[in-house]
Amino acid sequence: MSQFNSSEMHGTAGLLTSLDLFAGAGGLSEGLREAGFTSLYANEISPRYAQTYATNHPDTHVDSRDIRKVDARKVRSLLGLKRGELDLIAGGPPCQGFSINAPKRSTEDSRNHLFREYLRFVSEFQPRTVMIENVPGMVSFEGGATLDAILQSLKELGYDADVRILYAPHYGIPQTRWRTIILGGRNGLNPAALFPEPLRQAPMRVNFTSQFGGKNLVNFPRSLTLPSHVTVKDAIGDLPVLCNGEIGDAIKVYRQPADNPYQQLMRIGSTGVTCHEAARLSKVNLDRMSYIPPGGNWTDIPEELLPRGMRMARRSDHTKRYGRVNPDGLASTILTKCDPHWGAYFHYEQDRAFTVREAARLQSFPDTYAFSGSRVEQYEQVGNAVPPLLGAAVGRAIADVLENSRKAERKIKVA
Repeated sequence: MSQFNSSEMHGTAGLLTSLDLFAGAGGLSEGLREAGFTSLYANEISPRYAQTYATNHPDTHVDSRDIRKVDARKVRSLLGLKRGELDLIAGGPPCQGFSINAPKRSTEDSRNHLFREYLRFVSEFQPRTVMIENVPGMVSFEGGATLDAILQSLKELGYDADVRILYAPHYGIPQTRWRTIILGGRNGLNPAALFPEPLRQAPMRVNFTSQFGGKNLVNFPRSLTLPSHVTVKDAIGDLPVLCNGEIGDAIKVYRQPADNPYQQLMRIGSTGVTCHEAARLSKVNLDRMSYIPPGGNWTDIPEELLPRGMRMARRSDHTKRYGRVNPDGLASTILTKCDPHWGAYFHYEQDRAFTVREAARLQSFPDTYAFSGSRVEQYEQVGNAVPPLLGAAVGRAIADVLENSRKAERKIKVA
């Protein structure tokens, strides 16, 4: 049985304040909350995502206006904050197109402007730290010029910043998800200290550019004695059994008592299972699934049942497509829909695809987290989110640096 150590499960004491821009359904804020941060304000342009955020973070001022139309100074006034008082501005602004070398640099690339909106809030609030998350591909985009421009822009605003590529399973998340994280601090804060050390061992394959500025950005575990990764079965084995297409009650009874720390963590405060409905797969997909063992994929399917476009594919390609997950392994990266054509989204023992709640569990959302909208919209919200446990790991590292900085400031004042 995998074990969670205390740093994975418990937040940091003390009131820390944050803003979440491009906030999505609130996965990052959920993790930061576990690390001791209070999100004062969140901006998310999608009304449905904003609705989910507000439902789960009722004390946060949630704004679904286009961020380009939001006056950052008025937001700061609304929150009653002086410049420099806020602890953290976090978010996932689109960064592609921001580089000074981008061929369509100015008015032609709206993504460029969206990242500038993030910088505009940083300039107005002057928080003690900043956090930016994005896909691993951002590191190699335009040969690294975009990332260079981001770090330089933060430096011009007074932030020493650094970048790492973090692997979600190292922080207790049972899926092969990678995220590029940029962290920066003012007033002499060491950006390298803001990054969390891996807490677990996990199988991994780096299939993207991980070098920047002559160094490797992937954080590898430093100790061989760390506990192993959380498995798919650890994560979802206690959820109710469903048949293909089964809807059932809106709130379902757990299949069994929680039998490992991950399930215990996910079930805190929960009285039952919501968002757990099986999408109806077509007969051909059910026929395909009947040939696939746990850990298997499209190569186990007879050729006549394969989609026409895959019949000529090399057997070494698309190894996750039409996959049935290995219960003792890691899930595919959870995307915006659990479509078996794009990944290993077949349940390891039940003949169906993952439900929204199973996808949320594999993302490390607690069972009390409620998702708004249709099932399609719920899958999108889950798939686009930052895993809360990853947000919590980063948040705890930031919180520790901020607390040590405050202690040092107090000592100086006393002296």
